Amino acid sequence: MLTLAETKLHLRVDHDDEDALIEALMTTATAACADYLNMPAEDLVVAVPAPIKSAALLLVGSLYEQRESVGERPYNKNPTFEALLNPYRVHA
Repeated sequence: MLTLAETKLHLRVDHDDEDALIEALMTTATAACADYLNMPAEDLVVAVPAPIKSAALLLVGSLYEQRESVGERPYNKNPTFEALLNPYRVHA
């Protein structure tokens, strides 16, 4: 769903030192989006609507910014993440 290049641009990272970390966060964000949408992550590969990609980038940014296990600020749920995904959510 996300490419390393677009994710690094979103994060404003211009070095390769943290590529493995960023790729892991991309995988985590894709899984979190799929989980919230109640669909398999494999369905988030081709022709993903822009709001879903934006939600994934938003989550990657939050996880990247707060990547230390103990930070100065507590991790809070972002209502924008849910607002972007809600129209695409599959209800069982």
